Amino acid sequence: MDLMEVVRKRRMVRNFTDEPVPGDVIERIVATAQRAPSAGFSQGVVFVTVTDPETRRAIGLIGGEEHYVKDGFDPFISGAPVQIVICTSERLYHDRYNEPDKVDADGDEIAWPVPYWHTDAGCSLMLVLLAAVNEGLGSAFIGVPNPNDLRDLLGIPDEYLPIGVVMIGHAAPDRKSGSLKRGHRDLDTIWHRERW
Repeated sequence: MDLMEVVRKRRMVRNFTDEPVPGDVIERIVATAQRAPSAGFSQGVVFVTVTDPETRRAIGLIGGEEHYVKDGFDPFISGAPVQIVICTSERLYHDRYNEPDKVDADGDEIAWPVPYWHTDAGCSLMLVLLAAVNEGLGSAFIGVPNPNDLRDLLGIPDEYLPIGVVMIGHAAPDRKSGSLKRGHRDLDTIWHRERW
């Protein structure tokens, strides 16, 4: 599929069929996400894939699925046959940026004006969403109010922050978000040339 076609087709799907996603497809999606940029090649982003129905329901509870259902959406969190929890480790970035080729002239770690562990996780997230579309699947992303609940449920080590959950599966007819009524901002309102 052409990249622009994949980008145009990507949207947050809020309902999935119960058709399973083959393991090799899940592997290709995660392998694609692993190709995301990584500051200093720290490689601090990791993925937990969940297909077990009981665990998916527990993640649905953690993700506040009941509120979506009350608002008229399908139970798309637990209903997705695959959930991918994206995690990042700040420590791995600090470790990497204390290595000789990354410290400054005084031997100190950079000041981190931007926390690139979050930037890299966002890049990986987008690649998961796009890779799912490329595989002919639908996807959506949610954050969770308390990431520690995901840590506890899935045995994620304390050094990793689960940034949220991507749901993947075969798209079913769904109710679209009311936010879409806003439409895209005009390109000239977001694109500044040479200077703001």
